[in-house]
Amino acid sequence: MSVSQVTQYIKTLLDGDELLADLWVEGEVSNFSRASSGHCYFTLKDAESELRCVMWRHQVGRLLRLPVQGDWVEAHGYISVYERGGAYQLYTDLLEFGGVGARWREFQRLKERLEAEGLFDAARKRPLPKWPRRIGVVTSPTGAAFQDILNVLRARYPLVEVVLSPSLVQGEEAPEALVEAIGRLNKMKDIDVIIIARGGGSLEDLWAFNDERVARAVATCRVPVVSGVGHEIDFTITDFVADLRAPTPSAAAAAVVPDVRDLRGQIRAATQRLISFIQSRLARLQEALEKEIRLLRLHDPQRMLAERRQRLDDLLRRATSAMEHQLKLKRMALGSAEAKLQALSPHLVLERGYALVQERASGLRITRAGQVALGSDITIHLRDGRLGAKVTEVLETGGL
Repeated sequence: MSVSQVTQYIKTLLDGDELLADLWVEGEVSNFSRASSGHCYFTLKDAESELRCVMWRHQVGRLLRLPVQGDWVEAHGYISVYERGGAYQLYTDLLEFGGVGARWREFQRLKERLEAEGLFDAARKRPLPKWPRRIGVVTSPTGAAFQDILNVLRARYPLVEVVLSPSLVQGEEAPEALVEAIGRLNKMKDIDVIIIARGGGSLEDLWAFNDERVARAVATCRVPVVSGVGHEIDFTITDFVADLRAPTPSAAAAAVVPDVRDLRGQIRAATQRLISFIQSRLARLQEALEKEIRLLRLHDPQRMLAERRQRLDDLLRRATSAMEHQLKLKRMALGSAEAKLQALSPHLVLERGYALVQERASGLRITRAGQVALGSDITIHLRDGRLGAKVTEVLETGGL
């Protein structure tokens, strides 16, 4: 294995140890120095051993004072390996002088007890209202935290109403004041969500928010509670009990309301979707209307009447044509019959010089000589007239 591999392996072992991940170490400060970056480096020692320590700038800023050579302190942090130097060291996040470390142990005991009761369970965390109308705020009316909250709410969602329930946020009387302030808001039926806030400070400054009474008051609130206590690196019991923990008071304000700029964007997007939907819907309706119009035209009574009229006209033309054709045929047949009749007409016979003889008394047509007796009166029909005659002789001869 290379040196780096060995060092990394040792670092992995140390980082995975639960005891070394969260521990207090007491000892005498030695070789304390502060770099230009603001980070502090020092050694903790006792009669037999020494432990290298480092404290980052943002954690140093929480100290009431910097330690000096010979100070007996309690340092909290975790043990890990500084790979470049190949040395293990204590990465310190808290540094307490004298008996302050006892408070941290008290914090841990309370945290473990309340956690065992289920006050930190994710299942009991309530969602924040999406559109709050009234927000209750528990904080000092003179602190910067309240102004920060107001500024954020005005910028993000000016429609919301803020109800301040003032309270002490530091000192021995602060826990009782916080409980009363929470209780006042909890009795108001039109409060949608509560913010508990305070600016940053030392462990002692924030200790009121580690009080069991405050934790239980937060847990029994009828509306969701957002904790915005201290800075991002600060954690209190109130943070764990609250429905949501925000790193700062400003972040707490931002968490409980929507951003009006996002709402405008959502409204614009919804408007576009609505316009697109309406246009698409209108296009489909227009297409359906045109289809219905086409169907209506197909079944329009006037159209059907016009078609029937056209059909009637067509039938009339066809009937007229058929009738004319039949008349023509009848005329032709009549002409043929007339020709035949003309051919059989007695007048044509008379025209050729023949005569028609009738007995005058009876009108009987005489076709044979034996039909009349001598002395009978007869009428002879010629082409241009008639002759009256009397039979004076009967000759029975054959032919002319």
